[in-house]
Amino acid sequence: MEIVHISAECYPMAKVGGLGDVVGALPKYQNDLGHIAKVVMPMYRTKFLYENEWELVHEGGQALGNHWFRYSVIKEKTNKLGFDLYLVDINGVLDREKVYGYDDDTERFISFQLAVCDWMSRWQHRPDIIHCHDHQAGLIPFFCKHTYAFRYQLANVPVVFTIHNGQYQGQFGWDKYYYIPAYDTWNWGLLDWNNCINPMASAVKCAWKVTTVSPSYMEELRHAAAGLENLFEYEKGKCSGIINGIDTNVWNPATDPYLVANYDAKKIKEGKAKNKEKLVQQFGFDPNKPLISFIGRLVDEKAADLLPEAISQSVYQYNGKASFLILGSGNPYVEGALAEMNKTLKGYVNTYIGYNEELSHLIYAGSDFLLMPSRVEPCGLNQLYALRYGTVPIVRKIGGLKDTVKDYGETDGFGITMEQSSIEDITYSVGRAIDLYENKSSLFSKITERIMGIDHSWTASAKKYIALYESVK
Repeated sequence: MEIVHISAECYPMAKVGGLGDVVGALPKYQNDLGHIAKVVMPMYRTKFLYENEWELVHEGGQALGNHWFRYSVIKEKTNKLGFDLYLVDINGVLDREKVYGYDDDTERFISFQLAVCDWMSRWQHRPDIIHCHDHQAGLIPFFCKHTYAFRYQLANVPVVFTIHNGQYQGQFGWDKYYYIPAYDTWNWGLLDWNNCINPMASAVKCAWKVTTVSPSYMEELRHAAAGLENLFEYEKGKCSGIINGIDTNVWNPATDPYLVANYDAKKIKEGKAKNKEKLVQQFGFDPNKPLISFIGRLVDEKAADLLPEAISQSVYQYNGKASFLILGSGNPYVEGALAEMNKTLKGYVNTYIGYNEELSHLIYAGSDFLLMPSRVEPCGLNQLYALRYGTVPIVRKIGGLKDTVKDYGETDGFGITMEQSSIEDITYSVGRAIDLYENKSSLFSKITERIMGIDHSWTASAKKYIALYESVK
């Protein structure tokens, strides 16, 4: 079947978080299963755009309210990603470096969705599935089914909507109602939630099937969904959770070009030691102590606001028996607090503020533990990368973390889990990590070898998506 993925992100063209990783990998695995999966996204001005060859495949125009805009669609020529990648360009709207964070993001992504629907409606054939990702593509189910401009061509094409993070819904006021193409006004309620036009709510109402990126997160959305709880309860019959996978070709310690030394489960001890040596030299740590790292956005969802105090308490409570390395950016207060700790707890704590793909790979390989005390974690990919690299995850039991990490104190367990995102739970879990590490000759070594063999590739999840598509064809 032919599947068209529509997303604001796709690695390596543009990535802000897990959405980019998912959309950059799932289509490749679906193609490996014998299907034709494509990705359509905005044409941001990124490094990937300028370093690759493209061909123009379509030009058109659409109206955003009273404003008529021209758009073009280009395609990457070589299929180097394992799937066809299409970029939609709208001058003055999408031709920017960043993915999000502009005052006109509402207009940017509605224009993108209008252009995509206009383009697809002009195809000589129809795709078998339109798969929309997050609220930046959340109006497409409504556009396809109910707007006069597109419904005659697209209403019968099944649309699947995947929620990668339900906290971000893209809502805007009804004063911008004219951005929506003409439709039967009896259907205005399919756009509305809490007196706003809410793209995520609309997608949940209008899509043929709705998925989230883990079964536990799907259940959690019925109780904590930033105001959409009743909607998820009402629509639960068409909702399901499919756990994310990882691209095991990109994330492979045996071939990863970013590592100092490549390794597999048989050479894990020597391989991780060499990568850890690089990290401790770079950041000034004791190589004999366990290295506990955090990689991610320094935001409240990730419980990053707790890190300065939790790490400080852990250093003092456990007499400096562990080292802590943080890679990320976000809340300026957290960034400042961590930077200050680099001075006051030098040799025990160090921080790299920013995004660094190469360093992240090295941290997964060279760390002993990865800390993820998240308040919200729809799926989480970092813990899957950690497992792949033989690094023990320390996680809160929520969302996808709950589905993918089992505490080593349980039968067949292999990680460290905590019940709450709190300073006390983090500190206690750090103590457990230190104890486990000091048992290095037996249990710790067995766990690190075993977790490298856990299969978190996209193959199984890709098959589940195909089965979901087939259920609505």
